[in-house]
Amino acid sequence: MNVSELLRWQWDGYTRYHGSRFNLLLHIVVVPLFLVGNVVLLAALAQRAWPAALGGAVAMVVSVALQGRGHRAETLPPEPFTGPLNAISRIFLEQWVTFPRFVLSGHWMKAWRHASAS
Repeated sequence: MNVSELLRWQWDGYTRYHGSRFNLLLHIVVVPLFLVGNVVLLAALAQRAWPAALGGAVAMVVSVALQGRGHRAETLPPEPFTGPLNAISRIFLEQWVTFPRFVLSGHWMKAWRHASAS
């Protein structure tokens, strides 16, 4: 699956896998944590600022772990990863493209209004 196909696949199923208020709230808080961690990691690596690089990496790992916890609250769990490249591609595309698009398009708010309280 190329990048555009993966993005289309993510977008087409996004609402199905983000239906609980707990998961929606968690994502709105921790996706920015991932993004900041990613930027900090890259900037710190470029400057050889190893403690900051570690902090950025930790922020990214914590964000992904918390999102995984949020997905456990869903009725429909996400599709399993098919391998390491699939995992990395899906995670980065979701954080940088699909979730921001979900929020900016108003779909996050619509999902929140229709979400189960679980």
